[in-house]
Amino acid sequence: MPISRTSIGAASLAVLLLSSSASVWAQQPAPAPAQPAQQTQPTEQAKPDAQMQAVLDALKGLDAKPFSGLTVPQARTQASAADAARTVQRDKKISPMPEAGVATKDIAIPSAGGALPARVYVPEGKGPFPVVLYFHGGGWVVADINTYDATPRALALGSKAIVVSADYHHAPESKFPAQHDDAWAAYTWTVENIHTLNGDAKRIAVAGESAGANLAANVALMAKEKKTTMPVHQLLVYPIAGNDMNTPSYQENANAAPLGKADMEWFVSHVFASKDETADPRINLVGRNDLEGLPSATVITAQIDPLRSEGQAYADKLKAAGVMVNALNYEGVTHEFFGMAKVVNKAKDAVDAANADLTKAFSKTK
Repeated sequence: MPISRTSIGAASLAVLLLSSSASVWAQQPAPAPAQPAQQTQPTEQAKPDAQMQAVLDALKGLDAKPFSGLTVPQARTQASAADAARTVQRDKKISPMPEAGVATKDIAIPSAGGALPARVYVPEGKGPFPVVLYFHGGGWVVADINTYDATPRALALGSKAIVVSADYHHAPESKFPAQHDDAWAAYTWTVENIHTLNGDAKRIAVAGESAGANLAANVALMAKEKKTTMPVHQLLVYPIAGNDMNTPSYQENANAAPLGKADMEWFVSHVFASKDETADPRINLVGRNDLEGLPSATVITAQIDPLRSEGQAYADKLKAAGVMVNALNYEGVTHEFFGMAKVVNKAKDAVDAANADLTKAFSKTK
């Protein structure tokens, strides 16, 4: 199974480093703290705050179109939300430091389907370091470890952990569940080999955004099922956690940018052999009843995001199963906001909260 054209080829792992790390772009009033996540009734779509709107305006200026109207090649080559955040950062002359100073190394992780490109982010210090295995977003169709460079940098810097950002095979070339198989391969490799990179295999957390958050959640579930080394924490940022596209947040945000309902339908059409496959428990996490005994979780959602309701519902299910959960919903921001900490204050708040939870989980397992 070949990696899609947007992923880094295993034979060319020395890729150009694209920094989409981030900081505050303008003097704005301090944002309100995130509210505890909770289900809300459908209303009209909320308005983005000023900083989020600046990124959305930049994305429009880069001529990005909704995924639902594009071919897969077009979707893979058009400007991303990360590009828009970098545009605002550049226009505001915001330094990429200190995140840009995090050392990186490109590696290949073996899997049954072939080598998986990965990038290792290493903080300053002696080690051995705790570890975060991170999976990027993109609906399992678009984006790669270059697009999602900001989050691994911010996590390495803030949690003082090695972050392994692992790619996976993309649809439609590789249909579900290829991505989940790759995620498990990346986790088992990390557990068995991270000591060679000065990492501590007893302190591994899993993390991801959107489709990648679903992969992270599934790694924790698979580790429990297989009775093997468990992650010490899960960082799930606006996860794909269900298959109901009529939730309150889908109704509110059907036409939201950069992700709307038609865009999610587009991703589903390319990832699955049939829509019926979305009922699989690896996708419909909110339908599961085997969540007891999972590691603690940070679940971050965005107000202007079709995936908000299912992320909040999964956080509630985890809590009901006795899992320690910190569920945070950020108002006035959209899907993809988490990697924009250089230009969106609420993204910085979310990253800081995530790093605090990771640090706490790592300290418990020393």
